[in-house]
Amino acid sequence: MLLTITTTMDPATDLSWLLRKHPERVQSFDQSFGTAWVFYPEATAERCTVALLLEVDSARLARLRSGGSGDASLSQYVNDRPYAASSLLAVALGKVFSTARTGVSEDRPDLAAAALPLEIALPAVPCKGGPNLVRELFAPLGWDVEAEPVPLPGFDADSRHVKVRLRGRARLSEALSQLYVLLPVLDDAKHYWVDIGEVDKLVRSGGDWPAGHPRRSLITRRYLAHRESYERAAVARLAEAEGAQEELEAPVEEEAAEAERAERAEPLHRIRIAAVTAALRTSGAASVLDLGCGSGKLLSALLEDRRFTRITGVDVSSRALDLAERHLRLDRMPDRQARRLHLLQGSVVYRDKRFKGHDAAVLMEVIEHLDAGRLPSMERVVFAEARPRTVVVTTPNVEYNATYGMAEHQMRHADHRFEWDRAAFAAWAEAVAARYGYRVRIEGVGAADPEAGAPTQMGVFDRD
Repeated sequence: MLLTITTTMDPATDLSWLLRKHPERVQSFDQSFGTAWVFYPEATAERCTVALLLEVDSARLARLRSGGSGDASLSQYVNDRPYAASSLLAVALGKVFSTARTGVSEDRPDLAAAALPLEIALPAVPCKGGPNLVRELFAPLGWDVEAEPVPLPGFDADSRHVKVRLRGRARLSEALSQLYVLLPVLDDAKHYWVDIGEVDKLVRSGGDWPAGHPRRSLITRRYLAHRESYERAAVARLAEAEGAQEELEAPVEEEAAEAERAERAEPLHRIRIAAVTAALRTSGAASVLDLGCGSGKLLSALLEDRRFTRITGVDVSSRALDLAERHLRLDRMPDRQARRLHLLQGSVVYRDKRFKGHDAAVLMEVIEHLDAGRLPSMERVVFAEARPRTVVVTTPNVEYNATYGMAEHQMRHADHRFEWDRAAFAAWAEAVAARYGYRVRIEGVGAADPEAGAPTQMGVFDRD
C-alpha cells in the first residue's frame, strides 16, 4: 500500500519539520499487521515528496483476525491487501504521522497553521462507489480530484479499485485527518473490531468538517461499520459540534420541514455559548473563570465583549490549552486584548488559589466528564474555595437523547461518566445552592422538545 504527499512550498523540504521525519533517512515502524516505511523519493527546495509504504504480513493479519477460529482458508493469505490502500493504511498513517495530525509544531507553529500547496497520490484504493464517490467525498473539502478505475489483472474490468490524486491548499494536519477518516469510508471494510470508541475517534479525528459534509450520513455509516447505535451517537455528537443533525424521522410536510430546518440553523454549541454569555452579562461580572475551557470557544466569545476585563481559561490538558492558544491566535493578539486573557493548567477537583478573585465561574459541559465520586471535590473547589458571586453550569439533558434516535442508556460522548435528566440536575443544583449559600435558577438551552425538553440544561447560581 502506498501513499505519497508532495508540496512545492518554499522551501519544500520544510515538510519534514511538520512530519518530524528526516528527508535523508528511511524509517520503519512496526505495525501489528506488518511494517510501515517512510522515505522521501525527492527532497529539494522546489519540490518535496514523502512516501508512506505499508507492507502487510498476511500471516500476521490472518492470526489477528481469526483469533483462533480455526479458519484455514487460503483467502486469508491470498488477496490484494499489499497493493490497495484501506483501513490498514489509515491506521498506519494515524500512528506514523501522529504528531503532524495534531496540527501543533513547537519548532514551526506558523508552518503548522498555514495552508500549504499539497498533492496527494494513492495508486490503488478499494472504493465501493467508484471514482464518482471519491469526488463526492473529497471535492467538498476543497480538493481538485482526479479518480480513475484501475482494473487489476485476473479481475473483472470493474475491480472497484481506483487511482486517486488530490491537489489543493490545506493545512497538513487537516489533509491527514481527512485521509484517516475517508480511507476506511472508501473501502467500507474495517479490518478491526469497531466499538463505541470509534465514535469519539471519528469526531475527534475529523474535527469540524464531517458535520457539514454533504455525504455526512454515508461517512458516519461506513466509518462505524454500519452499527446503527454508534451511528446515532455520532449524529448526536456531530449535531452538538456543528448543528448538523441527521434527518432520523420519516418525511414531514414541507412547512413543518422548513420550520425544523430553521430551528437547526444555529449549532447547539453556539446557542450554548450565547446563553452562558448572556447569563454572565446579566450577573454584571467583569472577571470570568472558565473551568474546562477546552479549545477556547467560550473564551473567544468573552473576548469580543469589552465588559469582561479579566478572562481566565483553565484546563487539565496541556494540549487543550495549546489548541486554545491557536484558536484564539494569542501570538497575533493585540497587547491590550492579550492582557485581558490568562490561560492556566489546573484541575477543577483540586484547590487552587489562582481560581479566587473572579466575579463569575463557568463549567460548560464539564461536570459530566467527572466521576460521580469527584463531584463533592469540585463543589468545594468552586463554591467554597473560589467562591465567585456567580457560577454557571451547563450539562446535557439525557432525556433529549431519544430525539437523536439514541438507545435508552446511551450517552452522547464516550468520555461522559453520567448524563442527568432534568429532575436529577435540578435536585443536584438545589442541594449545592443550599449547601454553599447560593440561589439557583435552571433554564433549558436550545430548541425544546415538548416531552424531552431542551438538549442542554443550565444552572445559574448567584449569591449576595
